[in-house]
Amino acid sequence: MGFSNLSQLEQRTVAAPQAIGRRQRAARALDRFGLLSVFGGMRNLLGGKLRILAYHRVLTIRDENAFPFDLDLVSASAEQFREQMSIVRRRYSPLTFRELQQYVDTGRTPPRNAIVVTFDDGYDDNYRIAFPILKELDVPAVFFVSTGYIESGLPYAYDWLVHMICVTREPRVTIDALGIDAAIPDTVAERRALAAGILDRMKTLSALEQSETIRALSGRFNLPRMPHADCRPMTWSELREMHAGGMEIGSHGVSHHMLSKLPREEMAREIQDSQAALTRELGVPAVSLSYPVGGPDAFDRDVIDAARAASFRFGCSYISGDNPSRPGDLFDLRRIHVESDLDAAWFRAMTAWPALFTHRAKQRTG
Repeated sequence: MGFSNLSQLEQRTVAAPQAIGRRQRAARALDRFGLLSVFGGMRNLLGGKLRILAYHRVLTIRDENAFPFDLDLVSASAEQFREQMSIVRRRYSPLTFRELQQYVDTGRTPPRNAIVVTFDDGYDDNYRIAFPILKELDVPAVFFVSTGYIESGLPYAYDWLVHMICVTREPRVTIDALGIDAAIPDTVAERRALAAGILDRMKTLSALEQSETIRALSGRFNLPRMPHADCRPMTWSELREMHAGGMEIGSHGVSHHMLSKLPREEMAREIQDSQAALTRELGVPAVSLSYPVGGPDAFDRDVIDAARAASFRFGCSYISGDNPSRPGDLFDLRRIHVESDLDAAWFRAMTAWPALFTHRAKQRTG
């Protein structure tokens, strides 16, 4: 079924602010009376939880209309991120997965307030903006990178799809494989909403069909993928500096494909090759990976078995939630999504009580 207007997207967008407002108001009320720390402490006494925060990009966007990429992937501004990491430093025990591995291997229980800060994809703002703040505040973090993009300078494929919709001069977008024939609206905000709907639909296809869809659209729009200052991956030298500075570098595959939507041999090779690249460039095998996109349809038992065979010890989804302090399945770890609409009170509430205050997964991200 195709769509020719934004009605479905508008309905989804209109519904969101009301739900967000309720949670934000509740968080502010609890925070104002000092109850978040009390309830969080009680929760830890009843049984500690392993919290894993999920970020993508840290950027301060001055003019959204001048930023022709996916705003949903901007998790925080530099100011927000500094405030959030200050909260993490004061209230929690930040760990990397390599440090968590030591607890698992020795049978010890991690601290009740353990937290892992993670980033997906490998954008260069992780190095330019997030890394200096993490160093300054002495907070370790884990950066999951798609190794095939490192050094390439090229935007990620999903980012380029959003970019093309934002900047094209074509009047319509047609994708036969998805039954899509839609007019391209005038404003950047409406174009981003259209791109979000296309991405949602596209991620039902196989990984190779997704790649072909983006390539075909690039040809139709005459917008070949090329380096762009607003959307660049990191370099190996930057990752080596971060690794030497106490950060952990993990895998996000090679090509950012949804692993469960690849042919089995290609999926296993994607995982093995990412481990080989990280080991070669950083001098030690990676112990952790996150599944690109990360929803329930992005990984399966075959993916987990391939990750184990490649010597990974932890696997993160993008499914919303926290984990037992001693997780039973180390390859099905849930994460708490950080998004740019969080104020400090909401962030404190979300980390104290993820089940009540966390964002629900937007499965097209990851």
